[in-house]
Amino acid sequence: MAKITLSSENVGLREFRENTGKYIAALKKGKKFTIFKHSKPIFAVVPAKEVEYDLDELDGPGWTDLDLTKIRKGGVPAEEVLAALKQLHGQGK
Repeated sequence: MAKITLSSENVGLREFRENTGKYIAALKKGKKFTIFKHSKPIFAVVPAKEVEYDLDELDGPGWTDLDLTKIRKGGVPAEEVLAALKQLHGQGK
């Protein structure tokens, strides 16, 4: 599980979305934010260097290796993979 320290500032979702560049710059300086929507916290934004990952958990269920050379000799072009994923998720219409 990722371990994150508490944020130092509360920000509305619209404010965050409209001023993302400003918040990215603040993140680079170590600031942390909790993003709110309708007065409810929905997610936290923290500098990546402050997040600790359990590598065993990241490589657990749901993660898999896929050898595309087994599908077609020489592999499958990334464009074909992306098109298939979009179609699978209803975005290729």
